[in-house]
Amino acid sequence: MSSLTSFADWLLIGRAVFLVFSFVLAAVTFRAWRRAALQERAQTLAATEELRKRLDSVDARLVASRNAIQQLGEALERALRAEPARRSAAPGYPIAVRLARGGARAQELVESCGLSQGEAELVCRLHGTRSAATG
Repeated sequence: MSSLTSFADWLLIGRAVFLVFSFVLAAVTFRAWRRAALQERAQTLAATEELRKRLDSVDARLVASRNAIQQLGEALERALRAEPARRSAAPGYPIAVRLARGGARAQELVESCGLSQGEAELVCRLHGTRSAATG
């Protein structure tokens, strides 16, 4: 009976050692899992922060681009509004040709039609009388 008891005692001791070993292994595994989860969380937070910074940068560039486009649009509208006024102020070549045929001088074409000096001289030479072209 003593050998049975000693075998039962050894079996009981073996179970106890196995349970303690299993508990220690579970504790070590849980601690490693928790450490890995904390590291993963820290990496995720760092990546999220980096992404937020990049998005802020893109947003700032988008706002700047939007403002630049708005300014260009406003400048284009001003230019388009000024274009008809400039055309009405400078009647242009057809009127300059008629005036040159009527004997107007180059300086008169510059003042009345909005032509440059070179354009006015050319119109006078092509369409004007001989005295207007030379004067």
